Amino acid sequence: MRLFRSRGRSDAERMTGTPVAEAKALYEAGRYAEAEAEARAVSRSRPRDDAYGAVALNIAAIATGAQGRHTEALATYDEALPVFGRIFGADHWLTLKLRSDRAQQMTSLGRHAECEAECTAVVRAAVRGTGPEMARLAAAARNGLVFALNAQGRHQEAEALAREALAAHRERDPLSLVLRLGLARSLNGQARHEDALTEARDAEKLHRSLPDHQRLPETGAVELALATALFGLRRVPEAHRQAAVAHDACLASFGPDHRRTVEARTLLERIDGTRP
Repeated sequence: MRLFRSRGRSDAERMTGTPVAEAKALYEAGRYAEAEAEARAVSRSRPRDDAYGAVALNIAAIATGAQGRHTEALATYDEALPVFGRIFGADHWLTLKLRSDRAQQMTSLGRHAECEAECTAVVRAAVRGTGPEMARLAAAARNGLVFALNAQGRHQEAEALAREALAAHRERDPLSLVLRLGLARSLNGQARHEDALTEARDAEKLHRSLPDHQRLPETGAVELALATALFGLRRVPEAHRQAAVAHDACLASFGPDHRRTVEARTLLERIDGTRP
């Protein structure tokens, strides 16, 4: 979640003293239930079509999804989207970012074709725009598209798109991290597990280099990619250790119903099924 991004000022600086500052800080600290409650309270307290009320709804949607309540999160995005359109306009990067986030929540509900279509539309809108916000938005929407393609078994398409997005986005930041994890997923999907392991190791280094609040949303994701690659290479004890770390971390951070927790649990069960 990167709201009101601008060169020369950090997110924290821009949010300090605003009605959504506390909700955003709680989210970045991984205190998702508190962030959701605070954001919903702010949203209820603001006038209709107030910009900060709209941003609060966005934070509530992201925090709800982080707790594994994906259906409720999507409903909150649906509530926020027309408000963003009225306040910021349909082509504003904040509205398009909300559409991208909403689409990617669909993947957690198995609605991969819908996510693909919406992320494709957001990419097209973003590349018509100018400025760093639109460039980052295009990369973020491509990440959602990579995930949707992988989920539909279209791993070669996902690989090509992930490599293209990484070539265009050179920063070593959370966006680069998720794109690299999407690339690893596409390689695992093609049974190219050595290549996937290399990408997952690179993602691990990048993840460790990020500040704490930027690492939290991808809790367990690196270990899950490593475990999948190691399992494909028949390195079962190592795969089990990584999958267990991923599951325990996701369970503690996101709860039992989060998409990533479920994926880690499923992988653990597969690994256990191969052990004597």
